[in-house]
Amino acid sequence: MKISRALPMAALAVLLATPALAQNKSVAITAIVEHPALDATRDGVVAALKEAGFTPGQNLKVDYQSAQGNPATAAQIARQFVGQKPDVIVPISTPSAQAVAAATRDVPVVFTAVTDPVGAQLVRSMDKPGGNVTGLSDMAPVGAHVDLIREIVPAAKRLGVVYNPGEPNSVTMVKALKDEAGKKGLSVVEAAANKSADVQTAARSLVGKADAIYVPLDNTVVSALEALTAVGAQAKLPVFSADTDSVARGTVASIGFDYFQVGKQTGAVVARVLKGEKPGDIPVALAKGTDLFVNPKAAAAMGVSIPDAVAKRATKTVGQ
Repeated sequence: MKISRALPMAALAVLLATPALAQNKSVAITAIVEHPALDATRDGVVAALKEAGFTPGQNLKVDYQSAQGNPATAAQIARQFVGQKPDVIVPISTPSAQAVAAATRDVPVVFTAVTDPVGAQLVRSMDKPGGNVTGLSDMAPVGAHVDLIREIVPAAKRLGVVYNPGEPNSVTMVKALKDEAGKKGLSVVEAAANKSADVQTAARSLVGKADAIYVPLDNTVVSALEALTAVGAQAKLPVFSADTDSVARGTVASIGFDYFQVGKQTGAVVARVLKGEKPGDIPVALAKGTDLFVNPKAAAAMGVSIPDAVAKRATKTVGQ
């Protein structure tokens, strides 16, 4: 799959299909930024479409573009794709979904990796989205995350969270985190990062104020994750993530989704729309799966260890 990393208007169309072949259907995919979870989601969408009989280069044209973390570029891509009039637009992440939904009331939209579709004003309700938009929510099991943190860091009393207040999905997750942490006797200390370059500074601000750091499904923070985990290692401050893909990149552990499978779930919905169903008539789906990933090497670097009980039930162990 070819991915464009430059964003001038002339380079907005990045084709996966072979131009010489007749294309019966077209799907435009856009993400707010490139990182493993969102990339896996994109690949899963394409895989599911192929399984449903829509093959890039044969009877399907797929365009993909990343906004590289820039909301203005996300809006530009949305307008460009709407002007191309594809059969379906698939925005990955809340910022991209909001940009696309704001750009069209006619082109079918199937979003994915959106934490709170109703709160983000993408749909009227989960059961009856209405209009031209439906998709898939990846609301994380925040309560299970808090339980996991307490199991690995039993002495923790203060939980730091680095997030971008401008990402609605993150705001929703931080609210859920406060609710769940409060039930377990933990307080939450917030650190804002409005852009990727702010992530390391935000993480450093939590040193001495938190006993562990939690990274929500925040595209700004995840795109600069290594800067955050470096602080965790230097300060012996364990870092946990809401998405499992980040565990291989240096967080201690997570319970979450296989985002390739999230993409495949989304692709199945896209296929239904390509076959004639109206997005507004398809209920918003919830991501499936509760994988447990652990990283003993990252845990040791941050001054903790993975208990045997956690290690034994892990779906995947990385960083050994």
